[in-house]
Amino acid sequence: MSVDPAVVRRIAHLSRIAVEDKEVERLNGEINAILTFVETLSSVDVAGVEPIASVLPMQMKKRADVVTDGGIVDDILANAPVREDNYFVVPKVVE
Repeated sequence: MSVDPAVVRRIAHLSRIAVEDKEVERLNGEINAILTFVETLSSVDVAGVEPIASVLPMQMKKRADVVTDGGIVDDILANAPVREDNYFVVPKVVE
C-alpha cells in the first residue's frame, strides 16, 4: 500500500494539522516508508510465538484489588473551604 500527496493532505486535514505544500512530498515519503515497514512486519511468521509484555522474563507485580476510601478523608477535607460530614460543599451549578 502506498499513499499519494492527495492522501497526505487528506490525512493532515482529518488530523487538523497544518501542512505546507513543501512538506507534503517529505511526509508522503515518510508515510510510505512506515507502511512498507508495517507490511514487512506483517510478513513475519509468528506462529507458535507467545505474546510477551517485556523482553525480560518477569512476572507482573500485582496488588490485591480491594476497594477502600483511602483512609485519609480528614486530610483531604482539611483543604475544603466548606464541608458537610465527609463531603465537599460546592455551589449549585445545575438548575
